[in-house]
Amino acid sequence: MTEPLVGIIMGSSSDWETMRHAAETLDTLEVAYEAKIVSAHRTPERLYDYAGSAKDRGLKIVIAGAGGAAHLPGMTASMTSLPVLGVPVETQALKGMDSLLSIVQMPAGVPVGTLAIGKAGAINAALLPASVLALNDPALSGRLAAWRKAQSEAVSERPEGSA
Repeated sequence: MTEPLVGIIMGSSSDWETMRHAAETLDTLEVAYEAKIVSAHRTPERLYDYAGSAKDRGLKIVIAGAGGAAHLPGMTASMTSLPVLGVPVETQALKGMDSLLSIVQMPAGVPVGTLAIGKAGAINAALLPASVLALNDPALSGRLAAWRKAQSEAVSERPEGSA
């Protein structure tokens, strides 16, 4: 793969269990990405450096996964002009509802595209940048179309065990 176009960041290594689904989806579509741990609370200087340099380093979009207070996507969006997609990571205490509400309730002027809680959100967070990048990349457009076709073909017409 070439230089990364998508940044995947998360607040802690435990978030990788969710965010790896974004990475795996981008791998399947052959979209170059980088994955880093960037905590809004524990590594604020790393967040500042990451968000401030993302565009100059060639990234086109950032996927930020976070649980609990989930400030990472919003703080990232406040420090870069790149689009930021937020993936709420499921937590034990509130099953990710706290994360979802934190990410989705951004003030006007600091947009974060918010996805579903957990694995589905991480996969969709990878498909969105792939769809945007495919607008100017015919090869990626073909890979994305094939991925979607395979998804459709994987759905049975009848329930298992039915006539």
